[in-house]
Amino acid sequence: MNTGPNADNPPLGDIVPRWTPPPRPPRAALEGRHCRLEPLDAAAHAEELHAANQLDAEGRLWTYLPYGPFEDFDAYLRWLETAAPGDDPLFFAIRDLAGDTAVGVASYLRIKPESGSIEVGHLNFSPRLRRTPAATEAMYLMMRHAFDLGYRRYEWKCHALNAPSRRAAQRLGLSYEGVFRQHTVVKGRNRDTAWYAAIDAEWPELRQAFETWLAPENFDASGRQSRRLSQLTLPLLKQIG
Repeated sequence: MNTGPNADNPPLGDIVPRWTPPPRPPRAALEGRHCRLEPLDAAAHAEELHAANQLDAEGRLWTYLPYGPFEDFDAYLRWLETAAPGDDPLFFAIRDLAGDTAVGVASYLRIKPESGSIEVGHLNFSPRLRRTPAATEAMYLMMRHAFDLGYRRYEWKCHALNAPSRRAAQRLGLSYEGVFRQHTVVKGRNRDTAWYAAIDAEWPELRQAFETWLAPENFDASGRQSRRLSQLTLPLLKQIG
């Protein structure tokens, strides 16, 4: 029995005014200046993605993913044919507009309109995409689209030992929320999972940070950035880890 000082008025969360669950993200392209996210299509994207992935000779792209590396093109094609039609995860191919080539994959997953949360994951950036403005813009486009649809919470989860992914989450302005110990088993090994997220109240400032970084005037003639995105997002992080 609750006989404490708040017995008659237990603490509750804030009222969410005019809450309406957002729609599920549509299977539609997201267009940027450097890249376009296209709904994944095995027939349209398999050859270009496989060729881009082959530039990673050591197969490190697949270290923290629950699938891959694939023996050959046919094995990769079979995986794409299984993954592409789904709506959760909802996969996209990331097309570099400068070369008009598909060079990476990303998805929305754990899409929960009833609670207003959505996750970004299954990130597989080939050597042609990594550390390019197109890679950052792809993440910006997905975050912007989620918040524009009305989602309240945008999540990023990764293997707790995946240091590059953890750094990327914070660079993109997602705040650290902790580690789920023994969260799952992947490829026969334990996975502790690190959680990061941004919420809708933080989005206006995050959006400004992305757009400041992506602006053409932030880059010189040789493509070198003037201001780092991490410099713009660091003051917005609620927790680092």
